[in-house]
Amino acid sequence: MKGPVHVAGIGVIAAIGKTVEQCMHSFRQHTSGIGDITLFDSVHRGVLPVGEVKVSNEELADTLWLPKHTSRTALLAIQAAREAVAHAGIDLKKWRTGLISATTVGGMDRTEVFFPDFSKDHSKGKLHDVVNHECGRSTELMADDLGIRHFISTINTACSSSVNAIALGTRLINHGMLDIVVAGGTDALSKFTLNGFNSLMILDKEPCRPFDATRKGLNLGEGAGFVVIVSDRVLQQEKKKSLAVVSGYGNTNDAYHQTASSPEGRGSYSAMQKALEMSKLDVNAIDYINLHGTGTLNNDVSEGTAVKRFFGERLPKMSSTKAFTGHTLGASGGIEAVFSVLALTHQCVFPNLRFETAMPEVDIVPQQKFEETTVNHVMSNSFGFGGNCSSIIFSK
Repeated sequence: MKGPVHVAGIGVIAAIGKTVEQCMHSFRQHTSGIGDITLFDSVHRGVLPVGEVKVSNEELADTLWLPKHTSRTALLAIQAAREAVAHAGIDLKKWRTGLISATTVGGMDRTEVFFPDFSKDHSKGKLHDVVNHECGRSTELMADDLGIRHFISTINTACSSSVNAIALGTRLINHGMLDIVVAGGTDALSKFTLNGFNSLMILDKEPCRPFDATRKGLNLGEGAGFVVIVSDRVLQQEKKKSLAVVSGYGNTNDAYHQTASSPEGRGSYSAMQKALEMSKLDVNAIDYINLHGTGTLNNDVSEGTAVKRFFGERLPKMSSTKAFTGHTLGASGGIEAVFSVLALTHQCVFPNLRFETAMPEVDIVPQQKFEETTVNHVMSNSFGFGGNCSSIIFSK
């Protein structure tokens, strides 16, 4: 890496809060956002808990002054991205600015409601209700809203998407192609994803408990998280404070299975290794790990095995914040990047809610309470379907 790339602003919307400040309050109070489905029709309402953002599409559109037919994925993205840009306090139009957003759901929330009636009677509904279906459209809407024109890209590598978006943004800045990048991800809950994950039999009918011996699966969630990353030159000329530095990242693929990680955590180990090598840090320098920690039988053993192998006897403090937010799929890496920066700026680590008993396969005991402590380097893991594994390190 040619020079430091700084985080100058952060923005988030999730089940535990519609702003960075609200999310931080929920962490301090150990307040989970997991609950019943309330915002869309589903046969699983009252059965499968989710991490909903408790605000309707109509309310989001009104607040953001956007058309009512805008997809929920785009609405969540714009809410978080506006907060991140406002937090950075930099005029994006003065610099070569890019936008890299990650998503897997796209505009499905609009499409799945539109087509059942429209397929029976074409007079019902208007096609503008589904014009934003594809994943890239949410990124284009964000770019229009923020006035970004120099570089726009959408990444979909399943649950590692957002980390890869931030990594790409960092590379573009380091190679002198851009000065500023707004990077992260967004995904909304939809019947399609809920039914799809349910068919894989990896959803828990109770609030998830990552890394606990009694875990039964994950809870789906929704939200968006974005960081504004800038070059050293921008930071100095704009006289802004660095919230954190992107010190390393790694992306690998274990090529083991379409929807499962290798039992020994090959991909996740390699991703952490590459991130650490780029950062030039000693393994003992990592103070906190934001684990991928979905709560599924496969992921937690696979990731836990890789973490134990990588860190040896000296395990850093670690937790999965998905017990607060649910698994937000393509948005998870962006949301958890924001949380990682918060750990550095507030000098704290977050609890792994509902943990009671360590897994017999891997003796890992995650953080169980909110704690103020010295945090200089945070590793955040995001591992996706298809074996796509990414880790990123943020440093004070």
